[in-house]
Amino acid sequence: MRHFRSAAGLTLDQLGSDVGVAASQLSLMENGKREPRLSLLSAVAERLGVPVSELLDQTAPSERAALEIEFERVQSSPLYAGLGLPSLRVGKTVSDDMLRAIVGLHRELERRARQAIATPEEARRANTELRALMRTRDNHLPEIEELAQREVNAVGHTTGALTHRSVSRMAERLGFELVYVADLPHSARSVTDFANGRIYLPPASIPGGHGLRSMALQAIAHRLLEHTAPASYADFLQQRVQINYFAASALMPREQSVDFLSKAKDARNIAVEDFRDAFGVTHEAAALRFTNLATAYLGITTHFLRVGGNGSIGKAYENDGLPLPVDVTGSIEGEIVCRNWSARQAFARTNRTTEFYQYTDTPGGTFFESTQTGSTVDDEFSITIGVPFDDAKWFRGRETTRRELSRCPDAACCRRPPSELADHWVGRAWTSAKVHAHIFSPLPSGTFPGVDDRELYEFLETHANPVG
Repeated sequence: MRHFRSAAGLTLDQLGSDVGVAASQLSLMENGKREPRLSLLSAVAERLGVPVSELLDQTAPSERAALEIEFERVQSSPLYAGLGLPSLRVGKTVSDDMLRAIVGLHRELERRARQAIATPEEARRANTELRALMRTRDNHLPEIEELAQREVNAVGHTTGALTHRSVSRMAERLGFELVYVADLPHSARSVTDFANGRIYLPPASIPGGHGLRSMALQAIAHRLLEHTAPASYADFLQQRVQINYFAASALMPREQSVDFLSKAKDARNIAVEDFRDAFGVTHEAAALRFTNLATAYLGITTHFLRVGGNGSIGKAYENDGLPLPVDVTGSIEGEIVCRNWSARQAFARTNRTTEFYQYTDTPGGTFFESTQTGSTVDDEFSITIGVPFDDAKWFRGRETTRRELSRCPDAACCRRPPSELADHWVGRAWTSAKVHAHIFSPLPSGTFPGVDDRELYEFLETHANPVG
């Protein structure tokens, strides 16, 4: 409004007199502090000789106007407020170059602030808060369930494993082609090129292709959920949760999954391995998906653990009261679980091809747990789904007689060495500990946490303009 009023050579008083409103009210509207009635907006547009659509257009009418709008946003941001600087009014005497410099400085401050918070400490804090939030929601996001089910239905998928073709059709519905390349940026799982309508993915993944389908679905989810560049590490983690949830909900759609699990519950034969095989996904994906649906649709509280060979937690979720180990900040990542829990006992068995069942008595109650072990190039791991004792009746393996007692976090349970061993060996041995290099490394910085902007943009330029 200010732009077109100035172009018409009118003062606030003149325009106010012509449309029958006080100049002070027009000033509030021009500054975005009051929204005009449609009838007044029509009168203003008619007096200024422009269509109403021009006044409602979100695009700034000029570079100067865009700079002024961004400067207003700058001054209302928490970052600017934290600097303790006075608010400024941009008048005609402020040159375009000066305005560009001020806005440019703030853009750089924002960029550096985003990088500064992407530290391991901030990541742990944000992850702890997000885990607590998901616990209050029973690890269930109904709005994403609906979105995924709608997209799956739209490509005609009704039963069994979601095919690569179905995933490609989901991308095509958004105007994207899936392109598999061998030179993705080292820090990126996938890259979406809006300008050319392409989603770039790696050429190979884990056996069965679940990884490729999942990565493609995650990229699709970013578009469906209208994600923008994260403003904080908490935003980044929130987006990761949402895209992972969408991918899981598409690979294991709610309607088909709930039907499958409900029938298994009726037969008192729930097993993660059956759920996994029915939808052609990994054991971990099926276990996590079970936590999304168990409480909301089966009335079962549960817990999930991914534990490394050294007993440290990689991922965990619970809403059934399992006393997870936590540090002083409430974080669980990297904490060591009790040696007597199923998640660690399963490593000791000889036959690792089937699930391992166990009842575990803890300070938080008795739990039935089912654990599957696996390995990567670097380490072995276990995936555990557990439920309170009373819900064991719905699960395969409930007849197991294996039962362990855990008193953790009491150090005398399994962390403190027996006194006879300590007395015998203290001072008589030396060991050189492994150094986990990642604890010394800050997260790579960039527009997106962990992504090298230069490598990303060079990749996009190369594939947008292929040689030969």
